[in-house]
Amino acid sequence: MKTSKLSIRLLWYITPLVILPLLFLGGFTLTNVTSSTQKQAKLIVSRFVEQQQQKMFNYIEIYQSTTKLLSTSPVLSDFLNSANLERMEKTKRLGALMDVFASYSEAYPDIISINLLSPNGRSSAFYSSNLGEAPNLYPFAKQIMQSNLRQHQFMVASSAGTQLYFVQQIYSVDYELKQPRQQGYIVVQVSPSLLSTSILEAPYDNTLNLLVSIDGEVLFSSDTNLIGHYLSASEIEEIGYIADLGQLDSTVIHSIDNVERMTYSAQLSGGYFYISTIPKSLLYRSGKTISLITALIVILSVVTLPILIFIVVRNLLLNPIELLGEASHRVGDGDLMVALPEHNSDEVGILFRDFNHMIGQIRTFQRELEDYKEHLEEKVEDRTKELEETNSKLEVAIVEAEQANQLKSRFLANMSHEIRTPLTAIMGFTEQLIQHPNSPTSKQHLDTILRNSKHLLELINNILDLSKIEAEKLDVEESEVLVMPLINDIESIIEPMTNEKLLNFSTEFILPLPDKLYTDITRLKQILLNIATNAVKFTEYGGVHLKVEFKPESEKFIFSIKDTGIGMSQNELERAFKPFEQADTTTTRRFGGTGLGLCISKNLAQLLGGDVHVQSQQGTGSLFSVEVSGNFKERSYSWLNALERPKQPDNGKTHIAAVKELDAKVLVAEDNPDNQELITLLLSNWGIVPDIANNGAEAVEMALVEDYQLILMDMQMPVMGGEEATQMLRHAAYDGPIIALTANVMKHDIDNHIKAGCDATLGKPIDKELLGKLLLEYLELQNDKSSSWDALLKTEKFLQISRNYVEKLPSQLIELQKLYDKQEWESLRALAHSIKGSAGCFGFMNIHEAAGELETSLQKTQNSNRHYYLLKLTEAMRYTLSIDQPTDNSHLG
Repeated sequence: MKTSKLSIRLLWYITPLVILPLLFLGGFTLTNVTSSTQKQAKLIVSRFVEQQQQKMFNYIEIYQSTTKLLSTSPVLSDFLNSANLERMEKTKRLGALMDVFASYSEAYPDIISINLLSPNGRSSAFYSSNLGEAPNLYPFAKQIMQSNLRQHQFMVASSAGTQLYFVQQIYSVDYELKQPRQQGYIVVQVSPSLLSTSILEAPYDNTLNLLVSIDGEVLFSSDTNLIGHYLSASEIEEIGYIADLGQLDSTVIHSIDNVERMTYSAQLSGGYFYISTIPKSLLYRSGKTISLITALIVILSVVTLPILIFIVVRNLLLNPIELLGEASHRVGDGDLMVALPEHNSDEVGILFRDFNHMIGQIRTFQRELEDYKEHLEEKVEDRTKELEETNSKLEVAIVEAEQANQLKSRFLANMSHEIRTPLTAIMGFTEQLIQHPNSPTSKQHLDTILRNSKHLLELINNILDLSKIEAEKLDVEESEVLVMPLINDIESIIEPMTNEKLLNFSTEFILPLPDKLYTDITRLKQILLNIATNAVKFTEYGGVHLKVEFKPESEKFIFSIKDTGIGMSQNELERAFKPFEQADTTTTRRFGGTGLGLCISKNLAQLLGGDVHVQSQQGTGSLFSVEVSGNFKERSYSWLNALERPKQPDNGKTHIAAVKELDAKVLVAEDNPDNQELITLLLSNWGIVPDIANNGAEAVEMALVEDYQLILMDMQMPVMGGEEATQMLRHAAYDGPIIALTANVMKHDIDNHIKAGCDATLGKPIDKELLGKLLLEYLELQNDKSSSWDALLKTEKFLQISRNYVEKLPSQLIELQKLYDKQEWESLRALAHSIKGSAGCFGFMNIHEAAGELETSLQKTQNSNRHYYLLKLTEAMRYTLSIDQPTDNSHLG
């Protein structure tokens, strides 16, 4: 194998880089291995002795506690106090005491005997587990009698081995002298099994463990031949020094042998020493072995490691580099069929794969280049065609954009006309009423203003509905709807319109029909009325026909409305359901409208699970089919096989019933004084004089004290809002009807009010018809006489309330500007909400709508249009003040 220059240079650099650290590491290891061995040995021995010391201490502590516990035994006390009793009673108490001694011996098997000594040292009661006799005299008897200590422990060596003795003095209290009186001693003899076991344990082989008294007597030893021997006083002193030092130290114990030993000593209670020794030569023998092994490893590493590193580096790096260089040279010569092995998954294998991928890409690019050269003209032609198609699509898009712009302009013109037309009437007749308030035609003018206001409101509602539909924010409800009352309502509205134009109107039912369906009655009526009124509007001769049928297979109702009007061409049919579209400008001029009705109707029908379809021919009329889902979902319903048409009222209108001086207690919770007066005035039509609460807290307090039959609760009030007040009343077991008063009538707002505990919702501005219906429903009023709301709104009381409201507008203008300047957005939002509700109640719809827009903008965290909506509201309020000024002046004059 050829040796490259790079291999020689690599070996030259690797050898010193490997050998020098190995030599340094080996020398460091050899110099520190003995020290490490010594430290390890000291640590092992010290931990061993500490563990043995703790075991012995715990063992001695257990039997000291046991002896002390025995000395306080009530049975022992009874026996000691039986000197003056009869012999039989004394014998009985002695038997009880022996039972106690036996129970202690059973509980602690190491207890050999228990002896009760009198103060002069004589045995009074003796128990032995081996049935031995009481000793005549203990070697430590004189010591305990001369000592003032209550507790003693002794280790006594004998031919039978070393025994442990625990002594506890017994005292009794002389209640006359109130001082203790000695009654004797308890002596417990214990077999030192744990001590003997601990002595025999050793951290190393050839370890000698000793337990020595302070006099030098060997009491316990791992070498039994040494038991009973004595250490010299100097040796005891040196052992005491080692114990104080608390670490392994070298010493020679001549009383045992003349071998240098590493010794660790610990002093136990009672002056005893626990000693653990091991010959120094044996202790560090393992360190020498480790040093020799370390030296051998260093020498072998110095010789073999550079060679192994060189071999590995050459196989893993140098050979692949040479192979890669050779392949690169071949590629440079034009050989693109070269390939490197890819059997490895390491970085070299990845490099080889990338190299092969690069060669493959070069081959692919060469083939593509050749193919591109061959088909260049064909591709240029294809690109030219694509460019022409793109230009054609762009031209179509430009035309559509121009048409959309024209459509927008036409829509804006239509909307301007539609809005200005009712506004012209409203403003003109309003000026006439201001200038001639007592004119005989005042009622006619007011009817015209009301009719145009409703038309304007309908126009705005259509635009809002379309916006909600396009934003997918329009919610529909699902409730039970009776079919016959629904059709009766449609007929009651459409039939007068056809009569006015001298048209025929008929209704056809394809029986059998379900008696009900589950849908949103408001939206369904909106669809049917949109299409039916369109049919009347575009029909000059003939009539309008309504047909109702049911398809059981799809569980859908089909309402067909056919007219004999102007009809639509095919082009007009294609645009019929598009927003802001009508047949043409002549249709707009002739019939009016914005072109929103059919678009909204189709979208609403789709939300109700159906659709709207149309068939029409120009000049012969149109047929609209409204399809909606019954949404039965396993709900029950009955079939109508015959028609029962209720008798219609003569004038087609329903009057809200009223009563005379009704005795009903009603609470109105409303913080706005103007609204308080207006609601009080409206309720007076039924003879109801309500109690007024200025906030939710007052409403809760008053409702818990008085028994109100009905509560009208405003939802946004200071101190406590309506929802919180309603929840508190429901928790307090108020079960009367609570009707929410709110200017927020979105579905989620109404759902929140109902969830809080309200029974119904009454929106602001207050719908007088709906208020009457709610009073009829919840107060069960009897229909006593017809009531005219218009007459009520023309009373001097209502006009005075309205004037009072207008007089407060300047102060509200100042407050609005002040809150805006201080950027107190939450307070500004609350004020806008209050203005929205009160303005709507008094019929100032321009202020009502502008305040609502300002409130909505303030609910968003970031809105750059706040100033615009504030300006819009203030201008609406100033306009109201300006048109009201002449009336005020005339009133003051």
